[in-house]
Amino acid sequence: MPWVPLESNPDVMTKYLHLCGVSEMWSISDVFGLDNELLAYTQTPVKAVIFLYPLSDKSEKFQEEESKALAESPTKIPEELYFIKQFVPNACGTIALIHAVANMKDIEITDGFFKTFIEKTRNFSPEERGKLLENDETLSKAHQELAVEGQTSHNPEEPVLLHFIAFVHKNGRLFELDGRKVSPVDHGPTTEDTLLNDAASVVKKFMARDPDDVRFTVLVINPTQF
Repeated sequence: MPWVPLESNPDVMTKYLHLCGVSEMWSISDVFGLDNELLAYTQTPVKAVIFLYPLSDKSEKFQEEESKALAESPTKIPEELYFIKQFVPNACGTIALIHAVANMKDIEITDGFFKTFIEKTRNFSPEERGKLLENDETLSKAHQELAVEGQTSHNPEEPVLLHFIAFVHKNGRLFELDGRKVSPVDHGPTTEDTLLNDAASVVKKFMARDPDDVRFTVLVINPTQF
């Protein structure tokens, strides 16, 4: 059954993180521009980048071509990189957050859904993780409750033309994690300090494929500003 889509609202998504056990020392914030000068205003350290982009004919064609390339020449994936497949319609916001949290270092996660789910599925395949998530009523309920706090209403039965993904740093590489794709995508070298700038370079490529669309949002998980 489709979930109500999660809105790219930092306050709602931060509440979701905390509800699922992430320390209140960390929050989700907007990124207001992709130029280096504007990126420099983002509170650091940035632990993960969450990106919302429109699904269009151009983006779907690119993904199809990319999937073929990945199938022919699979990406070398670090064993410790956590990846989950998406089987639930509209669950991409939750899956992006799981991808972010499961791959972040030095983040306190207390008892809650994220800690329980990630520890339970650490040795599962991406497909097994996705199937377990599909049948998890606890997270489904939490997702639905937070989703309806957004500013816009949406019928879960209607198609959603926006999609969340995550960018994380793992073993010196920048990985794009998208539960719709056949595997993680390696976008080259990065560091904990350059994660945001390196992810921004990839985001610009997404935007260049649909230059007339403005429905792009970049968020980060970074320290809470009290």
